[in-house]
Amino acid sequence: MGFGIFETCLVKETMNNKDDFSELLSNNKYNTVLESSQKKEKAGRFSADINLSKILRRVSLVEKMLFSRHLAVMSKAGLSFSRSLNVLSQQTKNKYFSEVISKVEGDIKGGESLADSLAKHPKVFNELFVNMVRVGETGGNLEEVLKNLAEQMKKDHEIISKVRGAMIYPAVIVFAMITIGVLMMIFVVPTLLATFQDLEVELPFATRMLVTVSNSFRNHGLLILGSLIISGWLFLSALKTAGGKKRFDFLVLRLPVFGQIVKKVNLARFTRTLSSLIESGVSINEALNIISRTLGNTYYRESLSGAAKDIQKGVDLSGIVDRDKDLYPSLVINMIKVGEETGTLETTLKQIAEFYEEEVDQVTANLSSIIEPILMLIIGAAVGFFALSMIQPMYSLMEGIA
Repeated sequence: MGFGIFETCLVKETMNNKDDFSELLSNNKYNTVLESSQKKEKAGRFSADINLSKILRRVSLVEKMLFSRHLAVMSKAGLSFSRSLNVLSQQTKNKYFSEVISKVEGDIKGGESLADSLAKHPKVFNELFVNMVRVGETGGNLEEVLKNLAEQMKKDHEIISKVRGAMIYPAVIVFAMITIGVLMMIFVVPTLLATFQDLEVELPFATRMLVTVSNSFRNHGLLILGSLIISGWLFLSALKTAGGKKRFDFLVLRLPVFGQIVKKVNLARFTRTLSSLIESGVSINEALNIISRTLGNTYYRESLSGAAKDIQKGVDLSGIVDRDKDLYPSLVINMIKVGEETGTLETTLKQIAEFYEEEVDQVTANLSSIIEPILMLIIGAAVGFFALSMIQPMYSLMEGIA
């Protein structure tokens, strides 16, 4: 979002005097700070990236996190929402986000609340964000709520980044292996095949299989590529349907290693978000309803949606999650039960979140060491099959000469 020096200036001024801080923003000192911050942006941020973000109409989790943090700082300093939003809309490098913030500023000047203004942009501010802001406005603790939101998004970003980072290595290896394999099928195998045909060598079964694959790539390459593209499109379309998404989530939860990562990520997000909502003053059943619409996995969403209904009937949360032991380990169930009995549910949920965040960190850190031997076996098998397919005809040729 590009706040850098400006954020430091905000914090320092806030710690001193609110009046001085307001004066800073109202005179030319603010322009100097803004220009200085813009000049010291990293060289990698080109205008093309800015325009792309506007075309894609997307706002990253980091940008929203910084938005919440800076809005909390300026709110504490005594600035009005309209003035704070004006500053933030000028500061952000994402043109689309800048437009959204400007519209929110206009709505607030028109007399609407911050939560109602944010709710008009669901693609940027989800239901969790809007509801927490609304609770903060109602309870008079908006600054604290915004800080909780920033912390929540920071933790979400850390988890997502770790999982994505762990997947980069195996993805690159698999992509390179497939690319090299296809190129060999198109360029190397036909050359060797022509040599064997000239020498009239009888080809063994493994070599004939390789030749069939090679001919398919050479003669029907566009058809295969088109089929892969269509298959990918159909797969993504199926994921957008309720049934397709549910089947995919079912398979993912049962995958070795990756299924456990998905469970831990969802448990960490569920417990931390519930803790933040309760801390902000949201009732448990309303909080569960909100979370059920923000989690990614269908089974966790359905579980929490049903839990919200049962809470209204007077059932304890620990008793509800105990019904879905496939989704909630005994550790979670027992800690929630202890939190309810001692009246420290909010703190207990935060501890559970921290535990699973550390678990995700450890699993993703070791993921490459787990996947690497498997990839080596697959690559070794592929290279061995190719070598065997090419060497067998040569042995046949040598036996014929002998």
